[in-house]
Amino acid sequence: MLNKIIKVRVSRAIGSFDEKKQCRYGLNFGKGFIPTEQGKISVDAYIMGITHPVKRFEGRVIATLRRKDGSRAVIAAAKNQRFVNYQIEDAIAFAEQPDSYRMACYFENSCGAIVFRKIGGQTKYLLIKNCRSSNWGFPKGHMERGEDQLATAKREVLEETGLHIDVFDGFGEDSSYMIGPKVDKSVRIFLATTKDTKTIIQKEEIAAYTWLPFDEAYNALNFANDKQIFKKARSFIEENGLDTDL
Repeated sequence: MLNKIIKVRVSRAIGSFDEKKQCRYGLNFGKGFIPTEQGKISVDAYIMGITHPVKRFEGRVIATLRRKDGSRAVIAAAKNQRFVNYQIEDAIAFAEQPDSYRMACYFENSCGAIVFRKIGGQTKYLLIKNCRSSNWGFPKGHMERGEDQLATAKREVLEETGLHIDVFDGFGEDSSYMIGPKVDKSVRIFLATTKDTKTIIQKEEIAAYTWLPFDEAYNALNFANDKQIFKKARSFIEENGLDTDL
């Protein structure tokens, strides 16, 4: 259902009070209808991004909920709006308890870093391979509630590799891409070094890691957007003489 067009007929307007559930609706809520080849699917639908009562709405599905009781619901938003997991969780908390459902989101925001340091007198770069992928890339992960991009990058690098990093001011690159048809991912990549000499991977998430010179690391990267950011990072390092200061 993710990213499907949905039409919603609102039965509970934002601000209305439900006597039975004893809650005030923080979102417009109603019955959503999703066109399919066989006709249409009917499902409970919450509408995000609209702060006034409406009777009808057309947008797209940005998240799905599978409740513990087996029922389902979707989160809808306008086509130009982007909301991620913790924003949705907060918005529906008036009616849906966090432990009562599993959520799949269309949008993901992640942050990470290109990490380098001197090893044996040579500048080397850290690449990791995620357990869910055969591709080499940079350590990164999802933003969490209350974090800014820099805090996410530092936390994710530490969790995935055990490394405390020092991030350089002035470098930050964005990348957007699709993971299959169901996830629209946006990533912010910083540039950092570390004084730590021991890499300790998070075995639940990371299958392998390696420290490589630039050319070898560049060739190991699988995706064009990673290669482009990596080249920009090396130029930034050279222009600012960062590798001579390690």
